[in-house]
Amino acid sequence: MKLIGSTPSPYVRRIRLWLAGEDFEFLDLNIYSEEGRKVLETYTPAMKIPVLIDGEQSIFDSRVIYRHLNAKLNKESLTIDQENNLSLIDNVQDSFIIQLMTQRSGIDPNSDMLILNLQKDRINNTLPLLEEKVKGGEFDQWQYPAICLFALLDWISFRELFDFSAYPALEQFRQNQLARSAVETTDPR
Repeated sequence: MKLIGSTPSPYVRRIRLWLAGEDFEFLDLNIYSEEGRKVLETYTPAMKIPVLIDGEQSIFDSRVIYRHLNAKLNKESLTIDQENNLSLIDNVQDSFIIQLMTQRSGIDPNSDMLILNLQKDRINNTLPLLEEKVKGGEFDQWQYPAICLFALLDWISFRELFDFSAYPALEQFRQNQLARSAVETTDPR
């Protein structure tokens, strides 16, 4: 198996964390360099990461990769509530990525623009819910949903995109995972 991605990507990191202890090759690309984009294009026309090559099969998107590998490795079963939690995490992750890309494109992410306002609303509506879910123990098991939540929170911290002081349970959850060996070896810092 070969995982194509970049070290800083939270979507790639979640797969790397989930595959800790499994045998796979990781191709680390700078997807914003011309060379990295050319290599990525050979693996996916969508030009998005991660991509998993498993034998002759190319698999796109972290959720699809997870489902494929979970079936192949028979690791865990998720409930509908856990799947919904993954959707919340993915949506917030996408909103923060849009904000970062906006900023890198020279646009003030605090501008009063529909696309940016939608991202702020999604973040402001979802983070309190994730805070309560952490407090309620929904992420106590180091399964894929907890891995995804950690990858989200640590990426936000790494990119310095948000102050989590209003969300102490989320920040404590992140802090509690930092000593895991797989977390240390996948740290983009």
